[in-house]
Amino acid sequence: MFTVLDRISRPGHPDKPNEDICGVSGDWAWVIDTSIFPGTAPVMHDKSDAAWLARFANERLSNLAPQAEDGVTLLRHVMAEARTAYRAVAPKERHEDFVTWPLGAMTLVRRRGDTLDVWTFGDTTAYVRQPDGAVQVLGDAPGLREAEAAMAADLMRQAGSRPTAILDEPVFLAWLAERRERQRKSGVPAALLSFNPDAADRLRHETAPCEEGTTILLASDGFSALVDLYRAMEARALMEAALASGLEPLANLAREIETQADPDGTLYPRFKQSDDTTAILLRA
Repeated sequence: MFTVLDRISRPGHPDKPNEDICGVSGDWAWVIDTSIFPGTAPVMHDKSDAAWLARFANERLSNLAPQAEDGVTLLRHVMAEARTAYRAVAPKERHEDFVTWPLGAMTLVRRRGDTLDVWTFGDTTAYVRQPDGAVQVLGDAPGLREAEAAMAADLMRQAGSRPTAILDEPVFLAWLAERRERQRKSGVPAALLSFNPDAADRLRHETAPCEEGTTILLASDGFSALVDLYRAMEARALMEAALASGLEPLANLAREIETQADPDGTLYPRFKQSDDTTAILLRA
């Protein structure tokens, strides 16, 4: 079983829906960070199908996880249910048009005796602190962050723009359209939480020791940016700060960096001034 020590989930902008969520159920816990191509008309939610997918997956994981024995099978089942719910409402031409689907990065963990199973889609992160203070970082986020920051820097430089405006710039929209068309021509949906249950076979799976007293922090990229983009602290210091003072001061620090230290994105290139910021801190 996990004990929840703290959790936080803040939207990146007060006028936009929070497309992150986190949850826990018995020996299972997760963080989900969804998105959708800008300009895609919502069909499941008044503002964002990504927000709908996050909440749907969270509800189904809460109900199904206690009886599950394997993360791949569990997520395949949840995605199949999401696909059925989506197809019941969405126009037929969008049933297989995967570039119009909401997608989610996520980390799902399960404690199995003294072992922690970690399944990851995309750029969410699991920080695992052993009772002796050693910290492991699990997931693909650092490498993905580096590539995204480089692209953001290049597009902002071309547009002479900043994170608050880059999503509306012609150079960004042209890059986005080319990326969307390239993905459509590939015919292969992304390996992310989506309406494609087969993507579960492409989950990254890792394990870590998880004896009693181990603490786990699951974070969306808006929270892990403190470590892998802003370099405000290393992973071990992040865990120590979370255990000492909770998650709110850390979320506040991220916002201070984004809005005061680097509002123009020159130090830390990114596509949004502030991203949705979500984390859950657990003890085994």
